[in-house]
Amino acid sequence: MTCLLVPSAADAAPPYRATIFKLSAAQRDAMTPSVWRPGCPVGLDDLRVVRLRHYGFSGKVGVGRVVVRRAAAADILEVFRHLYAARFPIRKMRPIERYGGSDYASIEDDNTSAFNCRRVTGGTGWSEHAYGRAIDVNPIENPYVSGSPPSTSHPKSEPYVQRSPYRKGMAVNGRALVRAFEGEGWGVGRALAGRRPRLPALLHYWTVRAFVIVPWPGTVQKNR
Repeated sequence: MTCLLVPSAADAAPPYRATIFKLSAAQRDAMTPSVWRPGCPVGLDDLRVVRLRHYGFSGKVGVGRVVVRRAAAADILEVFRHLYAARFPIRKMRPIERYGGSDYASIEDDNTSAFNCRRVTGGTGWSEHAYGRAIDVNPIENPYVSGSPPSTSHPKSEPYVQRSPYRKGMAVNGRALVRAFEGEGWGVGRALAGRRPRLPALLHYWTVRAFVIVPWPGTVQKNR
């Protein structure tokens, strides 16, 4: 009797692959001035493109690109290695110049993005995105909310204002997305107040942007 071993879907999946690039001349031109301009806190020479494989919501493997600060690029590569192993889905991952630098339009498309030289939401200081050290992952499933009761300006995010039950692509304490970032010394939410936020309270009370990932104060970043 002959036995044929049919590869499973897991066996057939391509291995994780990610590469870190400098910005090309064409991308620099595309980013200027909608995403970067003179006076931004980070120069173009200090930014890197991370091109990586990721799973989509359909379970298929795709390729995405995200622009981050050079010192954060190796961490992002490793974070998404863990997410790939966990088959955590990413809807889209395109540099934000595809949206003319519009944070709103990128979110509406559920696009995972990082660098964007813009001001902090509701303020005048620079956003952590302007430094290339924050990334919004699946922003429809992980919405920016404000007010009491909490609400969002993105209609497609309204079902996700309520964080329970868990649904695909969400940032929830103890699950794949949060674990992957914490494993590289990064945290979920605004970690600039000098102390690590309590994730359950953060996600329950909606005090900060749950899908913004920034390093904890004092974290040593890989310099590459």
